[in-house]
This record gives sequence, C-alpha cells and structure tokens, in this order.
Amino acid sequence: MIISALAGILVAAFTVLAPTGPASAHGNVTGPASRNYGCFERWGSKFQDPAMATQDPMCWQAWQADPNAMWNWNGLFREGVAGNHQAAIPDGQLCSAGHTENGRYNAMDAIGNWQATNVGNSFDVRLFDGARHGADYIRVYVTKSGFNPTTQALKWSDLERVAEIGNTPAAQWPEQLSNGVAINVPVRVTGRSGRAMVYTIWQASHSDQSYYFCSDVNFGGTTTSPPPTTTPPPPTTTPPPTTTPPPAPGACSATYAVSSQWQGGYQGTVTVTAGSSAISGWRVTLTYPSAATVQQGWNATVTSSGSTVTATNAAYNGSLAAGASTSFGFIGSGTPATPAAACTAT
Repeated sequence: MIISALAGILVAAFTVLAPTGPASAHGNVTGPASRNYGCFERWGSKFQDPAMATQDPMCWQAWQADPNAMWNWNGLFREGVAGNHQAAIPDGQLCSAGHTENGRYNAMDAIGNWQATNVGNSFDVRLFDGARHGADYIRVYVTKSGFNPTTQALKWSDLERVAEIGNTPAAQWPEQLSNGVAINVPVRVTGRSGRAMVYTIWQASHSDQSYYFCSDVNFGGTTTSPPPTTTPPPPTTTPPPTTTPPPAPGACSATYAVSSQWQGGYQGTVTVTAGSSAISGWRVTLTYPSAATVQQGWNATVTSSGSTVTATNAAYNGSLAAGASTSFGFIGSGTPATPAAACTAT
C-alpha cells in the first residue's frame, strides 16, 4: 500500500497523521510535562485508544479539539510580544498563549482534572530546545496557595515567580543532544502541598519568539488523575504481545503489541523497561519472520532493513530510572506479524 493511500485512511479517521519527528524544531517543558507534551507522551502512540476518554479525560478533550496541539507540541509560542507578556495574553488564556496559532492550543486552557506530576518542594523544570534557539531568559512561576487548577481558570495574578535563568546561548545549555539541547531550571518553594500549576515562559533567542507552558503538579501527594493503563487491543486484530525475560541489572526489556490494524497497514507499540539499574539510552531490535516496512515512527528513531526494525531512543526518553518504562510507536505496511523483541541499553 502506498504512503498516500495510508495517509488518506488515517486523515479521514483522525484528521492528522502521527508525525515522523515532532522534536525537529522549537521545544517544550518535558518535566514536569506541559499539558500538550504530557498528552503526546502518554497517548501519542495510541491516540486511537478509546480508553483515553475515561483514563485521561482532559487529554481526551484536547485530542478531540485539535490533535495538532499534541503532534506539534513544540510550537506553542507567540511572536512580537516584546516582553509584554501580560498585555499579549489575556487572563484565562495563559496555557494557549492567548489562543495562538489560530486557536490550535485552545484546549490547553480547559478547566479540569489534568493529570498532575508529583513533585516535592524542590524540583527541576526541564526545558527541551529542539532547534537550539537558546534563551534570552527562562522564567518559572508557581500558582499561589489556594489556587485550584481543577476548578479555576489561570490568571496572571494567580502566579508568583520562583525561578529565572538569564541569557544562555544554546551552546551553554548543559545537555547537548543529537536533536537539540536541554536545560534544568531549579525550583525551590516552601510549605506547599496539593495541586498547583507551574507556568514557564521561555524567551527564545530567535527573532522575538516567546513560548508559554502550563504544567500541572501535585506537591507531596498522589496525583488525583490515575495514570493511563494499556487497554488490550481487540482480539480480532491484535496478536498477543511478545514479552522478553526480566532484564539483567543495567539492561532493558522490550514488549511489542499491535495497537490497531486496517487493510494494508497497522500501528505497532513497543514498551521499553529499564532493569534493576538506571540506563541513559536504549536500542530496540524487532526481528520479523519476513521483510518489514515502516512508514513512520514517533518517540524514537525507527528504521527498517529487511526483516529487522531498529529503534533508538529520542533525546527526551532515553534516560530511565531502574524499573521505569517509556514507549514508542510506528506505522507499518502489510499484515502484522509478531516479531522477536530485544532491547540493549546504550
């Protein structure tokens, strides 16, 4: 099946194709994950899964409103603000950067129980810069005590600045990656508990581009939104997953499943899990009984050669703590077969 035919099927059903490499430009806060990056990270490889509606309803409404807000998680910016952020962005629209990009990110402003990241009173905000813009400055705010993001729209008056980094060229960002750079901004607060929002302004050193990110956090407790779980695919379309033996210390394992299938194509998902020691990178090899063709992948660099599909981690999901997991996905041609899955820590 040719690529255009495959694209037609997916666009008709979901209005957007899974991207080949969303981290190729611009950037976002990947920890605590911003709203649209978090939705992409949790559901980008299974955006067709109806379980999202009950397990992650705020992401569900965002995907339904405009899937491109997640596929283009690195494009939430405005130009020409000239540092006057409050004048450019009205109250209630902070998470969408004032309905930027013709309203693409409007669903980020939706009030509700967004999935929150547990943090302590000391944590880092991790900013990924895929285009190596660098920063004129990075400012981090936390909502004041008493603000409840599940019931209140975010206003400028709800925020207090807790950290800032000044002019920092991309060459000086501590983490130099193959597809960009990353920097951690230390945040220290006192006496905080419960739900809050972290708001990050990144003034990129590129034209006059200002990026705005909302991250939901839970100080010192258990997140009130349950993490998504994998819903078993329909038995008529999904072969049973291939599970590798438990990994050795410092190693990793890979588990493969077919997320969905249509005439002439399918979507595969691979879950990568670190062993009893942390790893800094991984590579997964899928060996099929016969030749395999991959049209596109996400959350990893995915290539195929003969009967072997190889995937290496993206810059933002290579480091895994002991026992931690991440996932990547891809679109394949033909009828899916069950490959042998192997993972190597790098």
